[in-house]
Amino acid sequence: MKYRTLGRTGLQVSEIGLGCEGFKEENGQMTARLIDIADQAGINLIDLYTPDPLVRKSLGEALKGRRDRFVLQAHLCSIWKNGQYQRTRDPDEVQEGFETMLSQLQTEWVDIGMIHYVDSEQDWQQIVSGPLMAYALQLKRQGRIRWIGLSSHNPAAAMTAVRSGLIDVLMFSVNPCYDLQPASEDVEQLWAQESYAKPLINMDPQREQLYELCRNEGVGITVMKVFGGGDLLDETLSPAARALSPLQCIHYALDRPGVASVLPGAHSKAQLQECLRYETAGEQEKDYAAALASFPHISWEGHCMYCGHCTPCPKDIPIASVIQFLNLAKAQGTVTETVREHYGLLKHKASECIQCHACERRCPFHVDITECMRQAAALFGKEGIAR
Repeated sequence: MKYRTLGRTGLQVSEIGLGCEGFKEENGQMTARLIDIADQAGINLIDLYTPDPLVRKSLGEALKGRRDRFVLQAHLCSIWKNGQYQRTRDPDEVQEGFETMLSQLQTEWVDIGMIHYVDSEQDWQQIVSGPLMAYALQLKRQGRIRWIGLSSHNPAAAMTAVRSGLIDVLMFSVNPCYDLQPASEDVEQLWAQESYAKPLINMDPQREQLYELCRNEGVGITVMKVFGGGDLLDETLSPAARALSPLQCIHYALDRPGVASVLPGAHSKAQLQECLRYETAGEQEKDYAAALASFPHISWEGHCMYCGHCTPCPKDIPIASVIQFLNLAKAQGTVTETVREHYGLLKHKASECIQCHACERRCPFHVDITECMRQAAALFGKEGIAR
């Protein structure tokens, strides 16, 4: 298992995490089986969005004696009421729900307290200015949550939250179909067939900006809906009318700036083991570039997807990293200190480009890489110092 730093939290999390969707299978008996596999494989990040008492109690039992080995990302504002899940913004319900969750999990703390399902900027502003953020900050001061997170499907709302400096982790829906869609407060639009009826060109700029902003601000991204609820794995259901493999979906998400871990919700041991196969699979099996280039009515022409097909470079320039830093600077409108420092640490810089165009001949998306290297060299200078 490979581990990544979860932004400014400093937590080292497994790049393959575990969602809780399958924990309710077989009346909760599947929870222990999945946790056993996760523990043995080195998975240490678990997302618990559901307030279902059966799931929480099953997870609490499964974590007995090994709670410290896992980073638990659990959601505030997600409560169980009248026998079903509800999202709430009522401060009394949120507080009662949190205390109940700790009791059911048999723990005194959660590592990441996620403010649940914020898909509108108005909702975020009400959270910030009201008692909910005050409560989350209080829990953080008390050590009952270590870090504050937020889950969202809307890049506009998520960027507002990231820029506030109040959240440390963002749980966001990341896959190559949803990334084409513009910001919306209606999550249903992400998978509605009519959203894909007309030709789509390149990633939505706000989504790209969100990933780059998170990387620049040190907000770690954990990924939900990496398979689009399973639709992306089935050609008859996929919005792109083409199926991707689980490994391709995982690889795509992990290539986005700021992403630390994907959280697939396995419903069986076989599904979890298939996701874990990512750690030993070859690059060809994980490669998503050719598949994306074949999508009908969808084009990433001229857009760097950080897929790595451009390498090897005869000068050993890490081309995808250079373009990521260039895009970060463009998105921010300036070269921040963080971007400058990270670029400066590269062993080989854009200024070393000899314009051989070998990278461009390999690029599935026909990116003008030579021009990107020219722009990066002009922006950062030979030593990585902004001009």
